[in-house]
Amino acid sequence: MRQLIIARKDLNMSAGKLAAQVSHASMAFISHMILHGGTHKRLSFDTGEIEAYEIDVDIAPDVYEQWFSGIFTKTICEAKNRNQLMKAVTMAEELGLKENEDYFLIKDNCLTELEPEEVDENGVGRTLTCIGFRPLPDDIAHSISKKYQLFK
Repeated sequence: MRQLIIARKDLNMSAGKLAAQVSHASMAFISHMILHGGTHKRLSFDTGEIEAYEIDVDIAPDVYEQWFSGIFTKTICEAKNRNQLMKAVTMAEELGLKENEDYFLIKDNCLTELEPEEVDENGVGRTLTCIGFRPLPDDIAHSISKKYQLFK
């Protein structure tokens, strides 16, 4: 089991920007599970203010046993450009994977070094930088990653 992340090479991101975007891609499935996949309870203790949240989420046994309790294996590949990155989406969909469940498109808010490729309805400019997959069985991850080279 491994997590596949594919980042765009054509953006010439600095090492720090690339690390941040790949981190976002790695965390996307966990964040989604926490925000959308379970029950949330606000915990107040002596002060009456929210001091913590208790969150119950369901994690598939294979993901928990082979990835969370394992070595967090990741494969980081490069896409030459946006079009090549989007081919991973097509492959994922052909395998029955779903956006915002099995894979996540990571878009930078362009507050530092990147220029916006698109502007949303709120006037916020963004650039697609990566795609991050939830941990997948090796054969499924390899069926996508074999079309890409490791990020250099």
